[in-house]
Amino acid sequence: MHTERSIRSRKRPLSQQLSADASPNQTRKKRKVKHPSGSQLPAAFWDNLSEIWLTHNAVRELDRRNKQAPANVSPKRQFLRPVTRGLLRNIQKVANDGGLDLSELRGYPEPKMSSDRSKHRVQKHSLRASRSASRGSSASRSTKPSTTKSSGPYDRHFQQHLIDHGIYPPTYEYPDGRIPSKPMNWGDIKERLSRHRSSLSPSNFTEEMHEKFVRADAHAFKEKQITESVISMIEGNNGDARCIAGGIPFRNLNHLTDGTLVPGNPDRYYGARPEQLNRRIRSELEDQIVPSTQHDLPIAPNFFLAAKGPDGSASVAKRQASYDGALGARGMHSLQEYGKDEPEFDSNARTLTSIYHNGQLQMFTSHPSKSTTSNRTEYYMTQLRSFSMTDNPDTFREGATWYRNGRDWAKEQRDEATRRANEKATQNIIRSGAINTSFSTVCEVSSTESIASITEQSYFSFSGTNTIETHSLQSTRSLSPEPSQEE
Repeated sequence: MHTERSIRSRKRPLSQQLSADASPNQTRKKRKVKHPSGSQLPAAFWDNLSEIWLTHNAVRELDRRNKQAPANVSPKRQFLRPVTRGLLRNIQKVANDGGLDLSELRGYPEPKMSSDRSKHRVQKHSLRASRSASRGSSASRSTKPSTTKSSGPYDRHFQQHLIDHGIYPPTYEYPDGRIPSKPMNWGDIKERLSRHRSSLSPSNFTEEMHEKFVRADAHAFKEKQITESVISMIEGNNGDARCIAGGIPFRNLNHLTDGTLVPGNPDRYYGARPEQLNRRIRSELEDQIVPSTQHDLPIAPNFFLAAKGPDGSASVAKRQASYDGALGARGMHSLQEYGKDEPEFDSNARTLTSIYHNGQLQMFTSHPSKSTTSNRTEYYMTQLRSFSMTDNPDTFREGATWYRNGRDWAKEQRDEATRRANEKATQNIIRSGAINTSFSTVCEVSSTESIASITEQSYFSFSGTNTIETHSLQSTRSLSPEPSQEE
């Protein structure tokens, strides 16, 4: 009787621990991450910028603020901020010195001044006539005149915002002239990505196949066409389809800066299957490694692609890649350092980003590092290589080799980080005392086996029925496919 009572007393904490670990979402409700939507960023984005340029988005923000000004305020007094005496003196000083420097407005036609009123009237009449003719002819045409496409939220201010928050683009230089260091594993990455692939040998990838690729690139005008018909030829056999996704905003990830940026949205990304990672870890790191609330999509993404059509902007693609790469680098670092009291920074890159635009393939690394001047984490994007994929078959073979090897290398980094996190979760469970004398009965482990040997073989997750599920680490690795045997 006494023995039975003591066993029950020992089991009670285990039951409470199991139920708590089984459903962490029941004990705490995750705060929903809110991201701005559309191309117009919130007012706080503009208020916190260190510098503002004359762009379409800046003018739109000025118009928005002027419309929200009180009705009793004269339009002459509607500015971005209240006019103080000091500001008025500064305006007068700038006016006395010759006005603002508008040298950056390049490409705008210089206004033509004329004192001849009759000539001005003739020009005005001709302008009206030409506009009327233009409207008449445009009504009969089915196509619309071409206009300059807006960069959406990814304009120069977006780039400046990233820099202000320690997310640096390639070739960035600090104000004092310092250049950010390359990742510590730079040489290892380049060696790994340059390895030969038999599937891209001249006998397997012929000149006719390259000509087909060139035609596909020439006939693809939209990002979706580029991804489906062009990128698919570069990727070849991309392995497990459940590790690939794209065109899905990363709304579930926590903000990388101050909450004023739109969510990341790569055209293509590779990640791990959710079931590869212990459920407890997925719950704890959800806002770092789970991009979408659709939880069957890949997690911990660390290989990204930004694709642009021929009319797209290469600078916009680079800003997107810098943003997405930093999100991926942050997630990989949180997974790599899971369970540590103080995260460490080894300055190694475990994330790759690629850009495809106008036949050019560019590849970059993204890695985090601790700032030397503040307590924040900074992210660096460094260019690995670039390839003119439409130039000749040899250039295509080399570029596709680096791309496919980079995809396999990124998977190796995910698998290693996942394995280490799963092992850490096992060790934490054992240290917390969740495993007691009833453990051998539940898991059918003989009394002669040591807990150390169990730790080497398995990790544990919990179900809602107060039982321990034992998962083989070997079987966890097998959930993600081995690299293609085409090599």
